[in-house]
Amino acid sequence: MPLSRHLFAFLVLIGLLATGGRAGAGEVLPPILSAPEVRQMQLEGRILLVDIRSPREWRKTGVAEGALAVTVHRRDFAGALLVAAGGDYARPIAIICATGGRTALARRYLGLMGFSAVVDVSEGMLGNSRGPGWIRRGLPVVAYRGE
Repeated sequence: MPLSRHLFAFLVLIGLLATGGRAGAGEVLPPILSAPEVRQMQLEGRILLVDIRSPREWRKTGVAEGALAVTVHRRDFAGALLVAAGGDYARPIAIICATGGRTALARRYLGLMGFSAVVDVSEGMLGNSRGPGWIRRGLPVVAYRGE
């Protein structure tokens, strides 16, 4: 496992221990929304959708249409999201991964970093017990053309 993943896991663990699992002192965790709900908000310009999976995963399945591809494994992950949010820690951001595992951790981490409106698309791109996922719902996907 690369050092950046260890560092990410360590920071999340320390933050969860320090806050009792909450996003921040006195702050309730952001809501969990379905893929269609987030897609509608995205179309209305009410939320920024960010795919936090890896470039390998983006190449394999594509990326949700209109989503930014910013891997959670970047050392400057929070900084990259802040730039994408125009420097606004309160801008609504929906994060999506493959099946919802990484988004749960990333949501807590971002809360610790000062973000106050991060939404978890917990069914992910591929689906899980919370929903069929972005792809199986037939929501639009585009080919990844990065790196």
